[in-house]
Amino acid sequence: MKEVVIDVLQSRGTYYEIGVQFGKELRQSPLYSHHQKRRKKSLRDYNVKMDEAERLLRHFAPGLWDELNGLSYGLQWSLADTIHEYSGFQQEWVNSGCSSLAKDGIYVRNYDYHPKTYEGRLLLVKPAGGYASIGFSGRGIGRIDGLNEKGLAVGFHFVNRIKPGEGFICTTIARILLDTCKNTDEAIEVLRRLPHRHSFNYSLYDQSGKAAVVEASPRGIGVYHHSTLSCTNHFQMNHMKKDNRHYLKDSQKRLDILRTVQEKALTMKEAFNLFNRGDSPIFKKAYDAWAGTIHTCVFQCESLRCLIGFGESSNGVVVDFQDWIRGSDIPIRKISGEFDTNEPFLFMEEVQE
Repeated sequence: MKEVVIDVLQSRGTYYEIGVQFGKELRQSPLYSHHQKRRKKSLRDYNVKMDEAERLLRHFAPGLWDELNGLSYGLQWSLADTIHEYSGFQQEWVNSGCSSLAKDGIYVRNYDYHPKTYEGRLLLVKPAGGYASIGFSGRGIGRIDGLNEKGLAVGFHFVNRIKPGEGFICTTIARILLDTCKNTDEAIEVLRRLPHRHSFNYSLYDQSGKAAVVEASPRGIGVYHHSTLSCTNHFQMNHMKKDNRHYLKDSQKRLDILRTVQEKALTMKEAFNLFNRGDSPIFKKAYDAWAGTIHTCVFQCESLRCLIGFGESSNGVVVDFQDWIRGSDIPIRKISGEFDTNEPFLFMEEVQE
């Protein structure tokens, strides 16, 4: 087992000011050298129409356009390079796994991916003109998952990247939902209208207890909802199944396990242990196959209390997000975790020339 440490960053202000702060902090971190190296591949892999990216962001989440401008200043990059690398428009996403469960006012999720892609930043933001949120950073302005001040919890679950469309990747979509939607119904409507780059499930839960899974691809979406829902990495609705991968055994296995606990009452701690214990069938250790559990988050959507775990069999860190929204910074600056893998977490070390 090896110990890994992530940063907890907090910011309040205009979107531009938040972008400047996070850009400066990113530039000073080991992660920055890896992003510079990634630029060569990014430039080969995809093109971004600046005017189209601006038009879409201004339409769906205008504050994020301002944040990208601030990020550009903080990074000391051109706006064109910043949009290309961090807007989430027309970018690519590699295979990953993830599991979530929404019930009893609680949303719990595991993020399963490869350590080398992880940014290692838990962000708390309160932007002027948008909803405050807590969530893990993904591809610059994006979020891997999160909870906003209105009690909306959001997570995504990779399904497929065949036949990509012109649109946003999952991390930017998650951020748009957190910043602009106060409940599940509003999030569903935005997901109907957004252009999607790849095929993903989006799991949603709000303060009223309404849970939903939106199956979204460049070719359309499907929605199912209930007061209790579980979600993994494949589409279930008949008209969406054509976008599934061929191998669904692991995804279906995790979904079957989650369905067996849907009818049982769960506390935040019990939900956390179900997902985070190393001996749990929900916790994944296939880090070299892009499917190892990196973090676990539990959100209580009414109280806005959060239980965050990093690594395997964590004790969890409690965050009172409601208290933070009211102006009290949390004292936590780092979160550590144990991982049973030799795969590198690149955000902890500079690129070696």
